[in-house]
Amino acid sequence: MRVRPAVVFPFLLAAAVIGCEKSPRDRLQGKWVGEGISELHPSQAARADGWVKGTRLEFSGNTVTVAIPAEAPRSGTYKIAKADGNDLDVLFSRAGGKADRSRLNLTEDGKLRWILSDGIQIMLRRE
Repeated sequence: MRVRPAVVFPFLLAAAVIGCEKSPRDRLQGKWVGEGISELHPSQAARADGWVKGTRLEFSGNTVTVAIPAEAPRSGTYKIAKADGNDLDVLFSRAGGKADRSRLNLTEDGKLRWILSDGIQIMLRRE
């Protein structure tokens, strides 16, 4: 029995496309630097903008380091509790077994949006 290339090619193409898609964890890997902030009262925007530009996140394997101005960088593990397309529900582990839940969004233009509990959004770009 001979298999026709016209029949096999679409299946190979589909397998290649599906296999090449990066997981959400893979897409987070690397260094991210603060670029801007939104959903903040205008009276606080100027001060917060400087703070955001000093913010750094670095994902390496299952470890994350968070560097925020005026604080020592903190490292710990993280796991993606839920992924829905570009929207991620992430658990950051703390010492003592506690975890902080954060919402992250990988934007279409390659940036990372960190959505805080009060709706404030920190935009980060890959370094």
